[in-house]
Amino acid sequence: MSTQPLKLAVITGSVREGRFGPVVTRWFAEQAAAHGGFELDVIDLAEFSLPVEGPSVPPAMSPDVPRPEAMAGLTRRLGEADAFAVVTPDYNRSFPASLKSAIDWHYAEWGAKAVGFVGYSGSTGGILAIEQLRQVFGELDAHTVRAYVSFPRYYLLFDEDGALREPAGPEQSAKAMLDQLAWWGGVLRDARATR
Repeated sequence: MSTQPLKLAVITGSVREGRFGPVVTRWFAEQAAAHGGFELDVIDLAEFSLPVEGPSVPPAMSPDVPRPEAMAGLTRRLGEADAFAVVTPDYNRSFPASLKSAIDWHYAEWGAKAVGFVGYSGSTGGILAIEQLRQVFGELDAHTVRAYVSFPRYYLLFDEDGALREPAGPEQSAKAMLDQLAWWGGVLRDARATR
């Protein structure tokens, strides 16, 4: 059993101009840092050139599928992570195309790792996106944890400085999710090392 802190990648899934994702990501990263036991890597998909088209051969069938050079840093960072927290809005009852592109261009990087979700949107709090992402990550042999964080009407919940007006409930949800990520992430890391 490893005593090293888990490498938790916190992924901002939206790349849309004017997006609110970085505010939510910053808040969640602060919760993860305060939780302890994690080495954080905050990944903003807007920093990478993600192709609209998918790979010619699915990475699951051919792990050596060539990826665009601009994606090399993303691939490395996803591969180094032990667990993921995906921050996603709900666009048209689903998750952003940028996030789907990042997912589809990778396979082994997600496998046998824990994934949690932080959602935000106008009325559903991102839950529609989260439920679809659970199915997608299940197909990639990742384990999605039950607990999640949701921000319905997020624009009313955060102040102008990006702080939550009433933080107690979301902080409790974040702690529950981080506890599950720590447990599952550790178990799966040990299993990957020994099996």
